[in-house]
Amino acid sequence: MAESTGRWLGGMAFEIDQDGHSFILDASADQGGADTGPRPKALLLSGLIGCTGMDVVAILGRMRVEGYTFRLEASADLTDGYPVVFRSVRLRYVFGGNGLPREKIEHAVALSQEKYCGVSAMLRAAAPLEWEIAFE
Repeated sequence: MAESTGRWLGGMAFEIDQDGHSFILDASADQGGADTGPRPKALLLSGLIGCTGMDVVAILGRMRVEGYTFRLEASADLTDGYPVVFRSVRLRYVFGGNGLPREKIEHAVALSQEKYCGVSAMLRAAAPLEWEIAFE
């Protein structure tokens, strides 16, 4: 079961407690907030990065792939009008290192996207989700 609680701090800010971890959500100044924390929709992208990133690292570990750097970049286009939702989502997996086993990396990413990452599945149900792999 996933649970979170939120306590209004005033303005547009909320303190969120999630399994003993606290953080603040807020709106930008032009939306009536004080910009003291991330926006809710941005956290959806952060959750996507965390979910698929953890999958890929775990899968590559089982494949005994080592000696690489890894970062993810996520972005989304928003709809016009209310409610403002994701129109499309893009995810970029960026790997660095020498002699990387590209086939294993591509397989690990595909497994995450097609089988394991629940956040990807939820977002894909709402908007097209495109992903790509880059090597530096």
